[in-house]
Amino acid sequence: MATVNIYLTFNGNCEEAFRFYQSIFGGEFSYFGRFKEMPKEEENCQPMDEADGDKIMHVTLPISKETCLMGSDTGGEWASHFKQGNNFSVSINTESKKEADKLFNALSSDGQVIMPMNQTFWGAYFGMFTDKFGINWMVNFDEPK
Repeated sequence: MATVNIYLTFNGNCEEAFRFYQSIFGGEFSYFGRFKEMPKEEENCQPMDEADGDKIMHVTLPISKETCLMGSDTGGEWASHFKQGNNFSVSINTESKKEADKLFNALSSDGQVIMPMNQTFWGAYFGMFTDKFGINWMVNFDEPK
C-alpha cells in the first residue's frame, strides 16, 4: 500500500522553515541535502547559479512512523513558477515500480507531466506532474537496498 505525505516548496527559506518545524516536532532529519551536492550531470543542461548552491535540494523530517514532512527550495528555471499558497505537492511512496507507474499514469491523465517516471541519481524511481485539477503530485518508489 502506498503512503502519502506532504512536500513543501520554499523560495529560499526551506532550511529556516525546517529548523522551525524540527524545534516543534523534534527528531532528526533523515535526509538533508543542498543543490551544490547534486551530481553535475543532473543539472538539466543548464549551469546552476552559485547563489542556488546552498539552497535545500531535499530535506525529510520524520513526524511519526507513518508520516514525514518533506521539502526543498526552488531555484533556477523553476523559481519563476513559485507561488506562495500553491507551494506544496502530495507525495506518494509506493511499494513497487508497477504501483508507481499505475498511480502516475492514472493521476496524471489529462494533466501536465513535469518529470516522467525515471530512475534518479538518488536511487529512486520518481516522477512529478500536475493533475487536471491543478494539484501537484510526486510519485516515488525506493528500490530495496
